[in-house]
Amino acid sequence: MIPTNRLGKSDLYVSKIGLGCMSLGTEETKAVEIIKQALDLGINYLDTADLYDLGKNEEIVGKAIKGQRDKVILATKVGNRWTAGKEGWEWDPSKKHIKSGVKNSLHRLQTDYIDLYQLHGGTIEDNSEETIEAFEELKKEGYIREYGISSIRPNVIQRFTNSSGIISVMMQYSMLDTRPEEYLDYLHTNDISVIARGSLAKGLLSSKGLEKAKEKAKDYMNYSYEELIELLGKLEESEKTRPLQSTAFHYCLHHPAVAAVIPGASTVEQIKANVAAIQYPALTAIEYKRLKELLKHSQYESHRE
Repeated sequence: MIPTNRLGKSDLYVSKIGLGCMSLGTEETKAVEIIKQALDLGINYLDTADLYDLGKNEEIVGKAIKGQRDKVILATKVGNRWTAGKEGWEWDPSKKHIKSGVKNSLHRLQTDYIDLYQLHGGTIEDNSEETIEAFEELKKEGYIREYGISSIRPNVIQRFTNSSGIISVMMQYSMLDTRPEEYLDYLHTNDISVIARGSLAKGLLSSKGLEKAKEKAKDYMNYSYEELIELLGKLEESEKTRPLQSTAFHYCLHHPAVAAVIPGASTVEQIKANVAAIQYPALTAIEYKRLKELLKHSQYESHRE
């Protein structure tokens, strides 16, 4: 079995590796097979959103977990509203939208409760008091067990940490994007867990990462193409005892604030590889220090006030 971590102070215990459902696609049979394989291999945490494929993703997840709902920590997100006939999404963190959105998600997911309901973004200009009130009411009404946010904005994270009952913050975090690290101690001190998305950096930190980088020949985050090629070569050279994606996952999980990594998967083979990668031992302090010396370290430059 895959070890679990507690989300904040909640009663939710999630497998150290979850499944980010965004990349499942809309071919239902294939997507359901991927989810069922994930559950069979010990993953208990599934993360979707009403935004993905205009709700189709939630529908697929709901069908896949039918009969196994009690084995799943089910997370979804709200805050983006689409209107039939209009192009694109509108940001809407209002209480009215959140309370109608949860019912639509419950219907698509074929369940009567959501374990972790997350605000899918947010700005400092939002009426956060109204948003928090909506989530707290949904908890009391039994529609959700806990709530969190999905945000990389420092000012939004600080506001919700200081004024709400969030148990988690989802952030893009990987060896190639270390910006969240300045907040890991802060969140851990406040008993708020981090859920790391993008831990494989679009596949660059997988077994085929160097090959992918050379094919794309593009910069990534604050790495130039040349720097990226050099770094990936060094990572492959330095990590002989485990696949690169194992190093990538365990790098993120090294800090106790990080409860889970949630890579996506578009094939059963990817799920199997991800689960195999998490089975390797955690990084030692020496291994972690050696990796840190190879990486660039940065912080968020905007959304700080």
